[in-house]
Amino acid sequence: MPYEVFARKWRPQVFEEVKGQEHITQTLKNALTSDRLAHAYLFSGARGVGKTSVARIFAKALNCQQSQGGNPCNTCTSCIEITNGSSVDVQEIDGASNRGIDEIRNLRENIRYLPSHGKYRIYIIDEIHMLTLPAFNALLKTLEEPPEHVKFIFATTEPHKVPATILSRCQRFDFRRIPILEIEQQIKRIIKEEGIRISDSGISVIAREAGGSLRDAESLLDQVVSFTGPNVEDDHITSVLGLIDRDLIYKTSQAIIGGDSKLCLEIIDQVYNYGYDIKVFYREIMGQFRNLIVSLISQEPSQIMDLPDNELKETKKQAKHAGLERLLQSLSFLINREADLRYTNNPRIALEAILLKLSRLMEYLSFDELIKRIEDIEKRLNKPIPREQSKDLEAAFSKKEYPPKETPPDNGKKWSEFLRYLATKNKAIANILREWKSYTVTEHTLELPYGEGSFTGSYFDDPEHYEQLVAYVQDFFQSNLKVVFKKRNDRKDLRKGSGEDRLPGPVKDIVDMFEGKIVSQD
Repeated sequence: MPYEVFARKWRPQVFEEVKGQEHITQTLKNALTSDRLAHAYLFSGARGVGKTSVARIFAKALNCQQSQGGNPCNTCTSCIEITNGSSVDVQEIDGASNRGIDEIRNLRENIRYLPSHGKYRIYIIDEIHMLTLPAFNALLKTLEEPPEHVKFIFATTEPHKVPATILSRCQRFDFRRIPILEIEQQIKRIIKEEGIRISDSGISVIAREAGGSLRDAESLLDQVVSFTGPNVEDDHITSVLGLIDRDLIYKTSQAIIGGDSKLCLEIIDQVYNYGYDIKVFYREIMGQFRNLIVSLISQEPSQIMDLPDNELKETKKQAKHAGLERLLQSLSFLINREADLRYTNNPRIALEAILLKLSRLMEYLSFDELIKRIEDIEKRLNKPIPREQSKDLEAAFSKKEYPPKETPPDNGKKWSEFLRYLATKNKAIANILREWKSYTVTEHTLELPYGEGSFTGSYFDDPEHYEQLVAYVQDFFQSNLKVVFKKRNDRKDLRKGSGEDRLPGPVKDIVDMFEGKIVSQD
C-alpha cells in the first residue's frame, strides 16, 4: 500500500474533527438539520485552515443517506465515493487551471443534469479568485437562478479579488488561523497514533512555524520524521526545517536590552556562519520586541502571542527588565530601519549597524524624559532650601576664589580617566562634570566649583545626587576623599549686559541644551 502523507491521512472526516473553526462547522450543522440551505457558499481564509476539508464534509452531509446531527455517516456509498474522489455528483474544480469562460460554459451545460443517485449535484471550486472576469460574468447568471438540485461551494485565500456581484450571491464564511495550542494538540494526537517520539518543545517549534495552518504543521512534521525516523530530536527540527533557534532570538533581545554591543556582534557572526537568512532573522527580532511589549500591556498575553509556557515566562522577565518606554523606542527604531536592511547589498553590515545603535539606545533620552527632567529641575529651583540645609551649605562653601584647573596629584590617574570611568556608571553626572572648567584634587578633598556647568547650581543640592558623586570619587581614587563645592567671586552681574547674559544660570543652561535663542524678554 503506497505511503500517505499526514496531511491527507489525518484530514478531518466529520465536523467535530475540524480544528479552530467551530463558528463555521456549527452553523453548517444547524443549516443541515433545519434544512435552511443556501445555493452557494464562499469559504475564505489562509491556506491550510480547513476550507477544502469543510467543503468535502459539507458535500458528504448534503448527499449522505444516513446523516445524523448534520454529520455524514462516512459509511454509505455516497460518502465513500466523495471521500475517494470518485463521486460523479460532486465535482472538484481547480479555479487556477480552469479559469476561462469556456470552462464555465461547460459547467453551465452540465448542471442541467440531475444527480445520479444523490440529492444534489455539488460543485467545489477552489481558488475561485483566479477566474477571469468573463468567466465570473458567465457564472453570475447561474448563481442568480440555479437549479434546485445544484449547490456551489467556493474556496479562496483572497476574497477581495472576487467580484462583489459574486460575493453578494453567496453565504460567506471566514476561516480563522488555527491557534497554536490546537495545532499542538493535533500533532500530539498524530505522533501518539503513529508511534513517534518528540518533545513538547519540539512540538511547539513545529506548531509555531506553521503560522496558524494545520496542514503546514502536518507537512512539517512529515518532513522531520522522514529525516530522523520515529525518534525526533529538537536539534534535528531546527536543522531540517532551516529554522532560527529561539534561544538565539532571546539571547539577541537580552543583549539589546542589556546594552551589550559586543554580544550583538558575536550573535550576528553566529547567524551569518549558520547560514540563516539575515532578513528573516531581522523579522524574528521585530516579532520578539512586539511580544515583549504585549507581555507588559496585555492581561492575557498567552492568548495573543501563542507562545509556550517556558518562552512566555522568559518574555515577561525580559520585558520587565527593559520597561515599556525602552521597548517602544526599540520596536519603532526597528520598523524605521527595516527598509535600510531590505534594499542593501550588504545585509550583514546593515544589521550590525542597526543592532549596535539599538543596544546603545538607552543612552539617549526620549523627548518625554527630557521634559520630565526639566520639570523636576524647575520644581527644585522653586523649592525653598530648609534652614538647616542652608546653614550646612554656607559652611561648606568658601568665599575663596577658585584656583585654576591643575593636574591631579601623582596617583597615576588623570581627570579624563575619571570621566571615562564615570560615564560607565552614571552618564548624567559624567556629562555635568565634563563641562566644568576647573577642579582641584588634594590629598583629602576633591574641590569643585558650585554653579559652573549645566544645572550644577542645583543638581548636587539633591542629597542623593551628592552621595552618588562621593561614592564614585572614592571608588575611583581608592581613597576617602571628600567632595567640597566652592563658590566663585567672579560671578557676572545679571543687571549688566543684554540678551542671554541677563538670564539666570539654570534658564541659560536650558537654552543651551536646546540650542535656542532669546528673541525677547519683555
